[in-house]
Formats: sequence, C-alpha cells, structure tokens
Amino acid sequence: MQYQQLGNSSLHISRIAFGCMSLKPAQQGNEAILHRALDLGINFFDTADLYDKGENEALLGKAFRGRRDRCILATKVGNQWRPDGSGWDWNPRKSYILRAVEESLRRLNTDYIDLYQLHGGTAEDPTEESIEAFEQLVQQGKIRYYGISSIRPNVIRKWTSRSSIASVMMQYSLLDRRPEENCLNLLMQHGIGVLARGSLAQGLLTGKTPKDYLGYTAEEVQKAAAAVDALQPKGKQVAKCIRFVLSQPAITAAVVGIRTMEQLEEAAAVPDLAIEPHSIQALADVLPPNTYTEHR
Repeated sequence: MQYQQLGNSSLHISRIAFGCMSLKPAQQGNEAILHRALDLGINFFDTADLYDKGENEALLGKAFRGRRDRCILATKVGNQWRPDGSGWDWNPRKSYILRAVEESLRRLNTDYIDLYQLHGGTAEDPTEESIEAFEQLVQQGKIRYYGISSIRPNVIRKWTSRSSIASVMMQYSLLDRRPEENCLNLLMQHGIGVLARGSLAQGLLTGKTPKDYLGYTAEEVQKAAAAVDALQPKGKQVAKCIRFVLSQPAITAAVVGIRTMEQLEEAAAVPDLAIEPHSIQALADVLPPNTYTEHR
C-alpha cells in the first residue's frame, strides 16, 4: 500500500481509503472485511453520522475495538435526523456540531476523531460559526483535524480562505472532471488534501448501461467506458478508473465504497497497477472535461 500526507496535517493515509457507507449493519462479514482492510494496509476509514442513522459509525467502533491505534477514523456532521426519522435537515450551527460530536465519539468507541468533516455546505451557511466549533473541538482534543465534503466551488473557496481545513472530499472521475477547472489547483496551493469519491461514476465506467451523466450524453459515456475497457491490462476496469483518479497530483486518496471481500482485494491492489502516464493522458483526451454550471 502507498501512503500520502493529507494536506498540511500529520496524517499519512493510505491512497485507497475505505468508504464505509457501503457496509450495512445486518451484512455478514463486515468486521472481517474491515480487519482484512487493515491487514492489507488500508488505514483510512470514512463514515458519517448520517449513514444508517449512526449505525455505520457504531459498526466501526465495534470492529476496531482494541485496534484503534492502527486506523485513521474520519466521520462527518451537519445532516441532522428528524425526531421521527423521516429524513434529515441541514444544520451547520456551532451548537449542533458540539452536540453531534459527542454522539459520534460514543458510537465510534473512541476519545478522538482523526478527521471531522462538515457533510455538505452552502454559500449561505454561518461558516464562521461552524469554523469556531471545529477549532474548539481541536483545542479540546476531541478531533485532530477538520475538513469539508463539498462539490461546490463557492463553498470550497470560502472555507479555503477562512479556515484551517486539512482536506476537502469531492467527487472526481473520468466522467466528472469539474474540480479541475478551479478547485484542485486552489487546494494544492493552500496545502489542502483532496479525498476523491465516485471514481467509478456510479458504475457507468465499469459496465452499467450508459446514460446521460453530468453533461455527457449516453453515447459519450459509452465512449469513455470503452476507452477504460481497452486500456491495458485488459479487464480490471475498477482498478483503472481508480488509477486515473490517483494520477491527479492534487488527490491524496480515492475513497472507494467497499461491500465485499472481493471488492476489497481489488481496491487494495490498485496502487500496484502500473499504467504509463501517456495511457492516463489518453483516457483524459477521450472527452473534453466538464465544468460546474452551479455554485460557481
């Protein structure tokens, strides 16, 4: 496994990060998959209080009991479940963040969270108030670092200029190159790490029926998927999609949704897959990069 420093933090994380949202509470073998991930060198595990109404955090807390020192735990806050469980509402207020972290710590069975992320964001948020909450939690030792999860350039610029975030989680793939326009270089200049999710573009790059996607027609999506399939070595479409993402200098790690042991073994082997830079460039040249149309 390869590791890289996350922004200006002291965290050195595996280039393949485990996206825990794919794990369901009732699914057999979850703990075995998480333990195997550690054994394969994956040390970064991303969850959120939103997932399964907190049960996803509880799953990690149980699985890593006695092994906490080997893993880097990242979770998120900002989506508040309604009392009746019918859905959630956006809440980036300081008072809520300070309450929610206590529940996440309890479910994760830990005294501290390595990376605490705001799970979204809008240009109208009380950003200074949210930053105050995260900074207070750092001072209290309840979190080590904080970041945001957002695809909105206006939100990313705001946090970059006003806070000490260690990272931004955003969507990035061969079919979603919107961050290239003005986000990735900005974050690199500020020493902020990028955690990329969505490497497979909802499976459209790895065999799902083509459809219109983020400004691309179904025909263009099929063209991109065919280019991935044709790239040597044959097969290994998932690995090739993730390698494309990791070839982007601004990206620290790819957050990969993993549900089965087979998916884990495939993802963990990605950093060892040799693809020449000119082949990566050939993939990039298949379609013109798309750009954001909103929240610019």
